[in-house]
Amino acid sequence: MYDVTRRETFDNLSTWLQDCRAHANPNMVITLVGNKADISHRRAVSTEEGEMFARENGLLFVEASAKTADHVEDAFIATAREVVKNIDAGLDVKDESNGVKLGYVAGGGASDTVGLNAPPRVEQSGCC
Repeated sequence: MYDVTRRETFDNLSTWLQDCRAHANPNMVITLVGNKADISHRRAVSTEEGEMFARENGLLFVEASAKTADHVEDAFIATAREVVKNIDAGLDVKDESNGVKLGYVAGGGASDTVGLNAPPRVEQSGCC
């Protein structure tokens, strides 16, 4: 993530990405998020620059605003879809060293599939 109003955060992306790739699973999906997209009058990094960096480095890209929540969910959904695409292409989800850990579905069983359209899990606590 970088701040679209602070050029230095964008300029540091190459170093951050290099560190991330050096220390993380090679199968990871990385989404580059340009934050504070709601502050267009203070923009120091153009959308095109962010898109180009993402394209050149094989990243997903979205601009968002944590303040207004615009496109925040889009970043998570795009990342999840890419993970599912990798699984569909043959990524072995039973081998956790590949960076994917199967979760649990309602009813207590382990999930054999990853579904983006599954209803959200509701957790209850206490007596009610």
